[in-house]
Amino acid sequence: EKLFSLQMLRKAGFGKNGVFPAPAPPAAECPGCGKQVPVAELDRNLLVCPACGYHHPVWAGRRLEMIFDPGSRRELDAGLKGRNPLNFPGYPEKLEAQRQKTGLTEAAVTALGTIDKRRVAAAVLDGRFMMGSMGAAVGEKITRAVEYAQRKKLPLIIFSASGGARMQEGICSLMQMAKTSAALARFSASGGLFISYLTDPTTGGVSASFASLGDITLAEPGALIGFAGPRVIRQTIGQELPEGFQRAEYLEGHGFVDRIVPRGEMRRTLSLILRLHEKRR
Repeated sequence: EKLFSLQMLRKAGFGKNGVFPAPAPPAAECPGCGKQVPVAELDRNLLVCPACGYHHPVWAGRRLEMIFDPGSRRELDAGLKGRNPLNFPGYPEKLEAQRQKTGLTEAAVTALGTIDKRRVAAAVLDGRFMMGSMGAAVGEKITRAVEYAQRKKLPLIIFSASGGARMQEGICSLMQMAKTSAALARFSASGGLFISYLTDPTTGGVSASFASLGDITLAEPGALIGFAGPRVIRQTIGQELPEGFQRAEYLEGHGFVDRIVPRGEMRRTLSLILRLHEKRR
């Protein structure tokens, strides 16, 4: 208490003429370059490091806020929750802890909104909730969003960020790969537009199902995209992998990704695609 008393601060030279220096803003260390970036500056820059361009993870609500017109968002199936179909020990408690920690009911958030006044349906996987893994509830929410877009003749955008299928749900989780893929096949047959936006990481059963079925596939810079991780593949085949293997830039060069779109260009690019599709229709 003595150390930080007003008297001690003034003796140390602070507060001369009644003026005190402003406290330093909180900062976050960038995993890309190691620099300390003020949180306020990072937030203004859409959670992209201004020094090196590293794209920090974005939670679902913020992602939708970035792309939708202000006030246009309406969430779908907000109360849909995962259960414990296999009676996996400790799973209900883990789900509840994740809900308390993130404020989400599940790893997927689906919503309606407008982008430059064009109505769209969107889904976002949130990596904070069990690494964005896909259980029965996530698969159901994605499927319902696809089917809603088909009924209302809306374009569909899905932002993927996932560690894959959820092992606590076993075959019930794996079934969601076929379920979501079948829904998208029907959506495509009806003439719907599906934009798949891959973020870091998009792996496992999500990458092997709906994330890979976009009419247009976009990705954020540096995103890890693949089924198994590079370490597992290296150990399995006993060979060194090419430089940048499974990163967005490598996949764009090999035709899997149509275009890498930095976060600052995300909304503008989506708006352009929607406008071109609207003219085609």
